[in-house]
Amino acid sequence: MRAALFDRYGPPEVLHEGTVPAPAPGPGEVLVRVHATSVNGGELHGRAGRLRLVTDLVQRGFPKRTGMDFAGEVAALGSPMSGLKVGDRVWGGLPRTFGAAAEFVVVRPRHLAFAPDGLDLVRAAALPGVGTTAITALRDKARLTPGERLLVRGGSGGVGHVAVQLGRAYGAHVTALAGSRNLGFVRDLGADEAFDYATTAPGDLGRFDVVLDTVGTGMGAYRRLLAPGGRMVGIAFDVGNPAASISYVLASAVFGPRRVRFFSGEPVHDLLAELARLVEDGAIQPVVDTVYPLARIAEAHRALEAGGVRGKLVVEIG
Repeated sequence: MRAALFDRYGPPEVLHEGTVPAPAPGPGEVLVRVHATSVNGGELHGRAGRLRLVTDLVQRGFPKRTGMDFAGEVAALGSPMSGLKVGDRVWGGLPRTFGAAAEFVVVRPRHLAFAPDGLDLVRAAALPGVGTTAITALRDKARLTPGERLLVRGGSGGVGHVAVQLGRAYGAHVTALAGSRNLGFVRDLGADEAFDYATTAPGDLGRFDVVLDTVGTGMGAYRRLLAPGGRMVGIAFDVGNPAASISYVLASAVFGPRRVRFFSGEPVHDLLAELARLVEDGAIQPVVDTVYPLARIAEAHRALEAGGVRGKLVVEIG
């Protein structure tokens, strides 16, 4: 089968389309024909070798694979399963590994759910990873409630553009930080206020009950914006200084009355099903910046690294 591969760690140019053996589902597994996948920040770090302690464990040797989430249809079942049949439209993610940028993936049902009705599978591929992360961050970690003030740092990006919509759906007053050209975009998504991150100092923003940080740098300045009882949720570390980021989060957890909560999301069935409900109810819609064919996946990685992406970059498998 066709798949995105790389034979060494490095820049986007190491990625290419190649062939690998097609997987076969074992008992309790589902074979999914992938229609599309999205490009996530973790894949950039994996390809560049910044996560080699993890990637070398889960994918020994080269070539290595990329891609974390997907949308497609059930191609085969490793054993009979209630509620799933060949041809069902599904979306999901690969737990703690890469490889979704391929014609087929094998997963367990706990990492799948039905894709939303009325949403084509290429657009649907933009949501599983970032959508379940946003739900976990705002609903489960921050416990955002109606009327609270929410700041989304990185409001035009993958997780950020979903979090702006989700914050609005949860009844919060949403403030988004984004680049100057994306301020109208995040307002259209539902942000009550939008500010240019390049020209707005954190101290000019006021107080917030919840801060969602998708950037990872300068966390201390944004933590100081929390009102009494405020919560800050981080989903990204400062790549240039990860040790400082980790130390800051640990110190906050031990000593800070206004804690920084950090987590790494994993798409599981209940989260994916809740995300589908939100899409079908009109609370969340994917924003696809650009769709690339599998043969141009290196361009997709390069575009995400360059920044300025609105929503998500999607790779269509075809």
